[in-house]
Amino acid sequence: MKPPFAIIGCGRVGTALARELAAAGYHPAGFYSKSRKSAEQAAVAAGSGTRVCDSAREAAKSAALVFLTTPDHHISSTCRLIAGHGGIQKDAAVLHCSGALSSDLLAPARDAGAHAGSMHPLQSFAAAGGNNPFTGIKAAIEGDKTAVDKAWQVALDLGAEPFVIRTEGKTLYHAAAVVASNYLVTLLRLSFDLLAASGVPEEEAYGVLSPLIGGTLSNVEKAGIPDALTGPIARGDVDTVADHLEAIRGLSAEAASLYCRMGLATVAVAEAKGSLDPQAAQRLRTLLAPPPASS
Repeated sequence: MKPPFAIIGCGRVGTALARELAAAGYHPAGFYSKSRKSAEQAAVAAGSGTRVCDSAREAAKSAALVFLTTPDHHISSTCRLIAGHGGIQKDAAVLHCSGALSSDLLAPARDAGAHAGSMHPLQSFAAAGGNNPFTGIKAAIEGDKTAVDKAWQVALDLGAEPFVIRTEGKTLYHAAAVVASNYLVTLLRLSFDLLAASGVPEEEAYGVLSPLIGGTLSNVEKAGIPDALTGPIARGDVDTVADHLEAIRGLSAEAASLYCRMGLATVAVAEAKGSLDPQAAQRLRTLLAPPPASS
């Protein structure tokens, strides 16, 4: 029999958890949110509209699984409040879903005899309803052993693919996700701008670049980094890179600066691939180096 669960903080993630945990056979024990309407919506999504509570302590006290899905800056204080008022069962698993924060925030739950961990679904929860947003995604898990074991099973039951990270590595894990997702958008913005300057309408930019982007991701999957790297820096084509830089500087100093910073990082990848001779690498570094600071 699957354990009863509570959701504290019924935003998009909390409501999705409520719906999909109930669908997976977990028993709803209680729902609490700063907005009672949000808690009611989560309860309805879980098929248990009568389990809305007036306090976080009340919602958590009968749950063997407690999910703290409040905004990040409220996780620690909410845990402390629940634990300080006897709202956490001994041996319960208390989990938060923050990508940036570790289970160290949940020390009050451990002090109360519970197990603490985090389960971060690598997914964007943009809208309520629809299909199960956990299906096929990755879920990063960390915490004490019992909490990790319970979170692992929860992730599997939700349809996700769990993996374990070190608690002390949580910040770097989140930074990796930011670079892969958020910074990719910024790089594509630069690419779209350069394409527009070449004469391609902005609304056509994604269609033009999409096969290239998909092919690059496929190469990374098949060959890994650095072997997936292609292009002028991988070939040591200094003249082409110089032409790029001259043209981009004519458009925007900021764009040229970003191109140079990414180019310098790419030189190191090309060296690791073994496709770049030392002389070309040095010429590229000189070409792409930032100008000396003025005194």
